[in-house]
Amino acid sequence: MLYDIQSDKWREECGIFGIFARQENVALNTYWGLYALQHRGQESAGIAVTDGSAMDVQRGMGLVNEVFRHALPDMPAHIAIGHVRYSTTGSSLLRNTQPLLVSYSGGQISLAHNGNLTNAHEMRIELEKKGHVFQTSIDSEVIVNLIARSTKQTVEERVIDSLTDVQGAYSLVIMTENKLIGVRDPHGFRPLCLGRLGDGWVLASESCALDTVGAEFVRDIEPGEIISIDDQGVETRRFAETDRRAACVFEYIYFARPDSVIDGQSVYQARLSMGRTLARESGFKADLVISVPDSGTTAALGYSQESGIPFAEGLMKNRYIGRTFIQPEQKKRDMGVRIKLNAVTSVVKGKSVVMVDDSIVRGTTSGKIVRMLKEAGATAVHMCISSPPIGYPCYYGIDTSARKELIAASKQVEEIREYIGADSLHYLSLEGLYASIGNIPQQTLCNACFNCDYPAEIPCERDCANNKFLFEAKNK
Repeated sequence: MLYDIQSDKWREECGIFGIFARQENVALNTYWGLYALQHRGQESAGIAVTDGSAMDVQRGMGLVNEVFRHALPDMPAHIAIGHVRYSTTGSSLLRNTQPLLVSYSGGQISLAHNGNLTNAHEMRIELEKKGHVFQTSIDSEVIVNLIARSTKQTVEERVIDSLTDVQGAYSLVIMTENKLIGVRDPHGFRPLCLGRLGDGWVLASESCALDTVGAEFVRDIEPGEIISIDDQGVETRRFAETDRRAACVFEYIYFARPDSVIDGQSVYQARLSMGRTLARESGFKADLVISVPDSGTTAALGYSQESGIPFAEGLMKNRYIGRTFIQPEQKKRDMGVRIKLNAVTSVVKGKSVVMVDDSIVRGTTSGKIVRMLKEAGATAVHMCISSPPIGYPCYYGIDTSARKELIAASKQVEEIREYIGADSLHYLSLEGLYASIGNIPQQTLCNACFNCDYPAEIPCERDCANNKFLFEAKNK
């Protein structure tokens, strides 16, 4: 079994990108778009293209520059979609990479998915009973099968028909021989936005990808909206309504790049405000404010600005480690943290520090970082977390622990402080979090990881909660 040294963080989901443009190199633009979304998934990457009659797909394991080290799809295409993956359902295997590409009675279709279907297990069983064959162990293939079996006339109607019984989180980019389609689930769990690039159009998980390819941001795709792009332009329609919008609050806390704007809220400004609120709530006094880079840096700057305590780089991150996995022996686990992060002794020695991070999941890495700082000579470590305690798993596209492994599910704040060895510990209050994301009404955010208020149906915990290998278990 492999061990991820970032296991004390919630893992990113996936990033999706799509482009329709006659006057652009769509494969190259998709490559750059995926580069901008690399933070959302580092296990695999893929690009699918079409020239209007045929499709080609190139996928592989690794980072974007590793997968496309030698070449991009070279078809003279005018539509392309791309995907970067962190697996939430199915093993990290080549056969589970996206975009998926299949042939069916209506032609060919390619699909890339960000999110997680909470009823994929039941739907897959029903499809298998009807003779459908699955080539992967990912939930996204359920949608492809449903599209292929639909009897509706247009591809848009087929897509809508396929989503009628689907539950959970999904933002999709779908490519046919002549159309680019974007879909966002009725709750709006995962982000998706639209941009304009010359005579063409771009769909992306985050606005930072639009900036990278030089596209002008147009708007966010609305929850329950399907958008279709072809040579005639853009058509849009609402395919589903819900009584509750529920955008993932962790996009603002951790997942999204700080330079993105999601649903009208600047991610950078939200994190800066979280740090300011932390300073007011905690009242911690110290010589320095430091961050756990890079996820805690913007909030740490906010803390410094509000408190007047100077910000310094007390921890240095190895920028070249990439997707590092190590074996689970305890000595190697400890070394893994030191490979990723190292204390700057000249900065922290003899100083009391406020250390800002975005979250504590299991508490393992946080404890090692606190110990590292004290070994480097810090006289006190006051830890501030720019989110409330995570006490419940996520079922909507984030690879989280089972609840029994979440430290806040079984320990109070003081017990967590003792466990990680910090001198003080303060979590941002839920009210402070809401106030920090000021452009988003709090009733339209999903906060289930904090309060167990799940917006959409979830699987039974006894049988399949957070079992990302569910579709593989029966074959073992």
